[in-house]
Amino acid sequence: MSDTAIVSGVGPEQGMGAQLVRRFAKRGLHVFAAGRTGASLDALVANIQRGGGRATAVIADATDELATIELFGQARAVGKIDLVVYNTGNNTPGRIEDMSAAFFENSWRVCCFGGFLYGREAVKYMKRDGGGTILFTGASASLRGRPNFGAFNSSKAALRCLAQAMAKEYGADGIHVGHVVIDGAIGGEKIRTRYPEYAAKLGEEGLMDIQAIVDAFEYLYQQPRRGWSFEVDVRTALENW
Repeated sequence: MSDTAIVSGVGPEQGMGAQLVRRFAKRGLHVFAAGRTGASLDALVANIQRGGGRATAVIADATDELATIELFGQARAVGKIDLVVYNTGNNTPGRIEDMSAAFFENSWRVCCFGGFLYGREAVKYMKRDGGGTILFTGASASLRGRPNFGAFNSSKAALRCLAQAMAKEYGADGIHVGHVVIDGAIGGEKIRTRYPEYAAKLGEEGLMDIQAIVDAFEYLYQQPRRGWSFEVDVRTALENW
């Protein structure tokens, strides 16, 4: 049996989730790539397997409790769960006065509630198996509120607080919980295809390098128990922070 990893929020090949899956598969983990688009997941897994890596595609909604429980059971059946990355998120702009209750609640469910489900299931297995690493994807919204992003700010800040509580609650059990603040626009497929004018305005130097962000996750994952960090923040040299 080999050690396994679970990465949520996996989408297109040139996206954060997919690149996290690729990186940790290269480290020898059998990575369970969880997302909502079967075609993207299948293509990613096929490419990894052609390169000699191990990965499994799982179509799952991160906010679905039963689906999350099943995902973790599936991964543990293959091997010890050594790494979990909660990378699911949404950017939900809008003025608070114009928001429906459902809109606000959905932002929280995707950014925070799903993180709770993943974190809860991860610690159940990791406590039994002697430890592991749980990493959460954050944003500049995790640290400060901004006008027109009240739903997103509150949900990402809640996720960060949850992660910090988990880090303190389960550190003694050998479980390393970390949070990566991504402060800026990621230079991946999403921004280039959906917001080409904004990408052009930022330019290559203003777009964050996906591999550099993945480096931050890998850095936290490989830290020894006597030298753990809780948080790493990543941005371009041009970001006004």
